[in-house]
Amino acid sequence: MAISSPSCELPLVAVCQVTSTPDKQQNFKTCAELVREAARLGACLAFLPEAFDFIARDPAETLHLSEPLGGKLLEEYAQLARECGLWLSLGGFHERGQDWEQTQKIYNCHVLLNSKGAVVATYRKTHLCDVEIPGQGPMCESNSTMPGPSLELPVSTPAGKIGLAVCYDMRFPELSLALAQAGAEILTYPSAFGSVTGPAHWEVLLRARAIETQCYVVAAAQCGRHHEKRASYGHSMVVDPWGTVVARCSEGPGLCLARIDLNYLQQLRQHLPVFQHRRPDLYGNLGHPLS
Repeated sequence: MAISSPSCELPLVAVCQVTSTPDKQQNFKTCAELVREAARLGACLAFLPEAFDFIARDPAETLHLSEPLGGKLLEEYAQLARECGLWLSLGGFHERGQDWEQTQKIYNCHVLLNSKGAVVATYRKTHLCDVEIPGQGPMCESNSTMPGPSLELPVSTPAGKIGLAVCYDMRFPELSLALAQAGAEILTYPSAFGSVTGPAHWEVLLRARAIETQCYVVAAAQCGRHHEKRASYGHSMVVDPWGTVVARCSEGPGLCLARIDLNYLQQLRQHLPVFQHRRPDLYGNLGHPLS
């Protein structure tokens, strides 16, 4: 294994865990408290989970509560970023896109704000969660949501180059490989995992994505019961490029902190140069590099 740098020199990130409800203003209040705490503790970037804005009871309520990127809620988060002086990963905003009038559907949009409150990147979830898991209840995200058309190039932040994804995307390693080959050092999977798939797959998938891409993986998660129809697994975490869980939230809303050591990441990639050993001549270029 590589040797870590002195921790005092490393950027600190905060991973926030919340229990969103259909009450958007209460959700904002909860998230804002965690972001302010992250700033007080010295974090340069705070990660919020998928559906940080709200979790509705049904598709009709989801559409009713959704907003465009230029709406009131995103402006409140922009002001929060400016107030706290840190970057925000807003892990899954229910976005009314430019095609809202035609489709009457939204996008599950991962928004990255810088410390001045400006939108520096948006990624619209490309893999929609249409599944039926026994004991967890059916989910058909496509009832209200359109799949995003493309991946986004990794974005330089004070913590490193971040590749944006959302929840169910973690089941598709082609996406993470494409982001890593495009220069990502940190992969983000803001999520709202269920109570059956969570214990079985959550940590395993996150650690696998970290190991195969040699990236940090940051996964902010929803937790607890949102309303009578839905609950989430929680267990927000940060995984290092070796596959070690280096930070983990306890039960219930709160946050955990982790240092991002890019020197450790680069040493690990030099010691175990898997991307140099790939054989696309045998199995194709899984995860095509992004242009």
